[in-house]
Amino acid sequence: MAERATHRDRLRALEFEAFVAGAGGRLLHTATLLTGEPSHPPGAYGRAERLLHAALARTYADWDGLRGGDPYDLARRELVLRFAREARRHQRPRGGPLDGLTPVERLVLVLRVYEEVGEEQTAALLGLPGDRIRAVCARAVRRTAFWLLAVAFAAFLVWAGVEQPWETEPAQVTPPLEGW
Repeated sequence: MAERATHRDRLRALEFEAFVAGAGGRLLHTATLLTGEPSHPPGAYGRAERLLHAALARTYADWDGLRGGDPYDLARRELVLRFAREARRHQRPRGGPLDGLTPVERLVLVLRVYEEVGEEQTAALLGLPGDRIRAVCARAVRRTAFWLLAVAFAAFLVWAGVEQPWETEPAQVTPPLEGW
């Protein structure tokens, strides 16, 4: 009987290791988006790693209870709920393009846009009505649109070869169109 339990524990550990090997990178990226920590250099995202490790520990503890369920959904749910609890304790995420967002806006935007979670599933996960999810997502997209526009403009200036656009005459900012 003890042999069977040991074999079952080993099998469980191997299945979980395979899951973490496949989904760990995406979950870590989700955690870094939520916490707002830079993803480079490696090791620079301590809060995100702590959040992910706690979520994975809970997922491993509930592994036998999955019974054919999706472990990624369970891990993502635990990650989101832990972040929400942490954000309620006034540890507002800082940094990155999502810096100006509230924790709820950040959660909704990451779930809806990056994780591609449906509106109803996001509402159920966060315990908010669907209308509120839709409104929060629209507000978060509007608030990040300016940042995305600024990044696109900076990329255009780099492509055009303008090093200091504030010292350049407007006629010189036009990019070369050779090869188009």
